[in-house]
Amino acid sequence: MFELGSLALDRTVVDGAEPEPAQDDFWLELVGAIDGEGLSDERLVDELAGLERLTSGAAAAKARLTAELHTRRTTRDAEAGVPTARRARGVAHEVALARRESPHAGREHVTLGVVLVGEMPETLKALTRGDINEYAAQLMVRETADLSREDRMTVDATLGPQLSGCGNREIVGLVRRMAYELDTEGAEARARAAKARRRVTCRALGNGMSRISGDLPAPYVTAAMQSLRDYADRLRALGDERSRDQVMADEFAERLDRPASHGGRRAEIQLVMNAEMVLGADRETPVHLVGYGPLPYGVAAEFLADPEGEVLIRRLFTNPDDNSLVAMDSKGIVFHGGLRRLLYARDGETCRTPWCDAPVRHGDHVTPRARGGRTTLDGGQGLCEACNYAKEAPGWRHQTQTSWPERHTTRITTPTRHTHWSQAPPLPVHPSPAPRARRPLLVELYYNVPIELVA
Repeated sequence: MFELGSLALDRTVVDGAEPEPAQDDFWLELVGAIDGEGLSDERLVDELAGLERLTSGAAAAKARLTAELHTRRTTRDAEAGVPTARRARGVAHEVALARRESPHAGREHVTLGVVLVGEMPETLKALTRGDINEYAAQLMVRETADLSREDRMTVDATLGPQLSGCGNREIVGLVRRMAYELDTEGAEARARAAKARRRVTCRALGNGMSRISGDLPAPYVTAAMQSLRDYADRLRALGDERSRDQVMADEFAERLDRPASHGGRRAEIQLVMNAEMVLGADRETPVHLVGYGPLPYGVAAEFLADPEGEVLIRRLFTNPDDNSLVAMDSKGIVFHGGLRRLLYARDGETCRTPWCDAPVRHGDHVTPRARGGRTTLDGGQGLCEACNYAKEAPGWRHQTQTSWPERHTTRITTPTRHTHWSQAPPLPVHPSPAPRARRPLLVELYYNVPIELVA
């Protein structure tokens, strides 16, 4: 048995001496031999958390070492007169071999190390502290790849210190939204170029299965997926014994296989904008497509201009202090119906459990109804199916800590009595300017997209 809390890694190189291989073997054997024998449940969880922080810290160290290796190879090649485009060409392969990964992975690691050290110091600090893991750091680097060095550093300085507790989807959404604001014209140009590359591909999976994939504009994909989900929910409510995924897959294949008929029904998608964006006065703030994330304003405007669509508007009332959702127009809505829609609008499309990236599927009672939970906005939260089922296991407890108009916050207590906090996100766009005495408004556009079905 070994307690991580007592571990102190001292890898300082004295007088330029390289660490001996035996030292590496020592630490490998020490950490690799850790087991849970004799530890309490609480201590087991603490050790897991400590090891995860250690893993993140090691990833930060690998990033710095990789960046240093790249710098040395670049300098050496420059002194040898190697053309700029060919300098440090073999570093990715060296890194890949050292990490026992493919050359492609090695190139990603080199990019990660160079960018973190040279342009994203706050993200590197978050990785060093264990606030994020290596994959989250890679997301920060990938999603800012098209920005200038100055804009990338702005994103890093703004978001880097705030990454603790963010899931991968949330990180991607935050970075994209800010990137669109910093480089609106570039974002719209890249989106139009991506639309021009739309295509459908097929890949064999084995076991008699294949995968068909389409690179398509996000609004149309969101609408099509919602149409399939609605269809599957109706059939299951009528007693269909197939799983939801099976119904959606079968219906998807049937819709592709049969010729489209005239007419059909419409699928609804939601776009969150402020009043200035609706009127075209604000073209820099990205639009939020519920179920997907931020879109460049110009892309959403072109989509809304489609003469085949129908647009309905509902107002969202926000708290002027933190831009959290506090109310919604009551028309067209009824924890099923209107209250459910308000709950989903407040909590966003990602599960409220910290670090969970799954989409919201259940309007859940924070405190189960059997134990007195209330069917109110304060008493509800948006969770994915897995998290909703997990909280029903013995020892789990969710409690609402705030009430309107404060930002909705819940406390999660695990069976080992560890505590985590979940706070509803601010709405994805800023409210329209308004006097403090009045609550600022956002606008939620419901766009009905024609989905052609077979009669």
